[in-house]
Amino acid sequence: MKIATFNANSIRSRLPILLQWLDDHQPDVLGLQETKCQDEDFPREAIEKAGYHVVYKGEKSYNGVALICSSEPQDVKFGFDDGGPADETRLVRAVVDGVAVVNTYVPQGRAIDHVMYKYKLGWYARLKRLFEAEYAADQPLAWVGDINIAVEPIDVNNPAGKKNDPCYHIDAHNAFLEVCSFGFTDVFRKHHPDEEIYSFFDYRVKNAVERNLGWRIDYVLTTEPLTKKCVSCDVDLEPRKMEKPSDHTFVVAEFV
Repeated sequence: MKIATFNANSIRSRLPILLQWLDDHQPDVLGLQETKCQDEDFPREAIEKAGYHVVYKGEKSYNGVALICSSEPQDVKFGFDDGGPADETRLVRAVVDGVAVVNTYVPQGRAIDHVMYKYKLGWYARLKRLFEAEYAADQPLAWVGDINIAVEPIDVNNPAGKKNDPCYHIDAHNAFLEVCSFGFTDVFRKHHPDEEIYSFFDYRVKNAVERNLGWRIDYVLTTEPLTKKCVSCDVDLEPRKMEKPSDHTFVVAEFV
């Protein structure tokens, strides 16, 4: 089974790259984030023509999540149901071939003194409660997406200069790890414990990919039943080098 994640930064702009990647890699599940597309404009037909099922919820020019699956996803749900903002365009979950998959686009936070940073920390806490209420650590469960945190110094270029960045700040670090304490393993680090490989490269940084100046903020995280079956997890840099790419690229894990 292949489980992957990709922040498209506009699915319509990235559709050729997406369709080529699906054809080349044939994942069982691909979580998309930041589709930036109202539901009526989502390119469903093109994805279905490529042989996939897709569920999605989006909004104009902002947010948006989707799950692209090789078999029809079951028990599809969007957003939170805890009395707070539903954030349906940031969270989608389903069961695919017996595996529960949760795809998230965690708020970026803007700045550590901004109200959205507090919202980000609260978002992690809400997600932990959702996992505790709806899932078990001993079931096959994958949490994928743009998690918007670089956990360790190895996960970001120039970490010393990023300590007050909302995607590296210690409070976000701890909030993310608290969710992981549910029972998740970062399977990329299982296979690449010491490598400085990134999944996001800022458009504003010249030749960022070639110079390896980026962040690893896109993850495939799994509970033990999947972790022990994971034989690889890699960042595919090639789509980021293509014409009109997203600022993120694909992360894909394989399980046997």
